[in-house]
Amino acid sequence: MKKILFGAAALLASACILMGCNEKDSKIRIGVIQLVEHPALDKSYQGFVDGLAEAGYKDGENIIIDYQNAQNEQANCVTIANKFVNDKDNLIFAIATPAAQAVANLTKTIPILVSAVTDPESASLVKSNEKPETNVSGTSDLTPVAAQIELLTKIVPEAKTVGLLYCSSEANSIFQINIAKAACEANGLSYIEGSVSNSNEIQQVTQSLVGKVDAFYVPTDNMLAAGMANVAMVANEAKLPIICGEEGMVVSGGLATYGINYYELGKLTATQAVKILKDGANPAEMPIEYLTKFDFSYNQETKDALGIEFPADL
Repeated sequence: MKKILFGAAALLASACILMGCNEKDSKIRIGVIQLVEHPALDKSYQGFVDGLAEAGYKDGENIIIDYQNAQNEQANCVTIANKFVNDKDNLIFAIATPAAQAVANLTKTIPILVSAVTDPESASLVKSNEKPETNVSGTSDLTPVAAQIELLTKIVPEAKTVGLLYCSSEANSIFQINIAKAACEANGLSYIEGSVSNSNEIQQVTQSLVGKVDAFYVPTDNMLAAGMANVAMVANEAKLPIICGEEGMVVSGGLATYGINYYELGKLTATQAVKILKDGANPAEMPIEYLTKFDFSYNQETKDALGIEFPADL
């Protein structure tokens, strides 16, 4: 009798374990790879999570979100991407261009949504932004670069030469800098490029342009965003205004920007995720989406330190 009871208990335990596994397997798995921690990318991630929750997809309830941060190391991006592919995640959310490229290079079947990628087409993530024709879609963080350069001319009307700071290995930064160059020329400004290849060069490169430029422009560059405090330390001490690509960089010491809301960008990406998870939408047929509302923001402490007065229309 004891043997029979023991056998029944073992079968029941096995059944419970299997049920637990099935319950776990029944949850949608979403892998999230973020290139580096800085306010813009953090907000994009939070907007994505909140947008999913508002649509009924809540982490720990009916979905499992596996969040991984690559700490701005490409090798980490590849390791994380491999993990998501081996885990057979249902969807991968990649925040920033290098993270997206790492994942896209390893799977052509798992749906991938990107965010904080300026131009997915030039980053070779899609065949075209209008019709991806790959397993990748998502949202672009293309900011109004030309309008930001015009903002610089309004705030610093006496400026003649602009220092363009960016990371030479980030495709999104090069894309924006090319727009910035054209905008500078259209506004009668000359420019000097200051490119960095790693974070240790940021302070030195910024310092090398002091005395040669009248202001700085920094696009939505992940390396510069993470190291914005170093840029601001040098530039603000030299009384050189910094016009930034996004609000988080302003908070870190830049003067002003005219840019997008990364939290809303993340939520916009979440609506695409719902279309894939709920309606079976195919990323190959989902165009890259953009925010159309831009916000003016500035750092009052930096403004006071530089002694700059804004035009009345700002």
